[in-house]
Amino acid sequence: MKPVPPVTPLPPRHPLHRVSAWVRSTPGTHIWLLIIGITSLVVASASAGFEHFLLHRNSSNIHELNEHPLPSLLISGFWIEQPQSFLLYVVMFELVHANVERWLGTWRWLLTVGCAHIAATLISQELVLLAIEGHRMPRSMAHVVDIGVSYGLAAAAGVLTYRLRRPWSYVYGVGVLLFFGVPLLTGATFTDFGHAIALALGFAAWPLTPEARNGPPDEPGHPDGAGDGPRERGDAAQDA
Repeated sequence: MKPVPPVTPLPPRHPLHRVSAWVRSTPGTHIWLLIIGITSLVVASASAGFEHFLLHRNSSNIHELNEHPLPSLLISGFWIEQPQSFLLYVVMFELVHANVERWLGTWRWLLTVGCAHIAATLISQELVLLAIEGHRMPRSMAHVVDIGVSYGLAAAAGVLTYRLRRPWSYVYGVGVLLFFGVPLLTGATFTDFGHAIALALGFAAWPLTPEARNGPPDEPGHPDGAGDGPRERGDAAQDA
């Protein structure tokens, strides 16, 4: 029997090595994407009746929050209503979530988007409840489909403002405010209010950023500065 030749490791500059380092530096983003991909396949392959059941059962609407508060809050963030938009979410996750997770670290990123998802869901559904009680919305809105990852994305988009250097951070910040603010001023659905709340919480997450914890980038010892401080996790992974 011929001996098995040793596996030659990929060179550090190989594209597959870079992709592997990127995924390993952002595990939360890609685990989340994997789960959304699985649930999207389930919805896409389900019959119309079963799809209706899945979307309503996993929503964080008033009815489900009353019946199953914790599961509905958590599970609703792993489903999207239109499976055909999954590839768009892949792009958005890589551009927004992955960059924020790599910058903040997985636990700070998860704290930010998790709190934003929960707070935006609870407050927006409270607004729906008040509108139903005030006869401004039909009672059927208590069973509205309220699933998806957009609240977490809005929060991460807010945090990403602090990652960019001036003046691009100002341009990006204005663009994000317009993107989420115009629908709020013109349509004002409960989802628009939820996006605004999540975005505000993303902006409020400044204390979790490396700059807030370590000082401006030009200070010695800052990860992005000229000092000898620790580098970002993804950079270290690429050099491995």
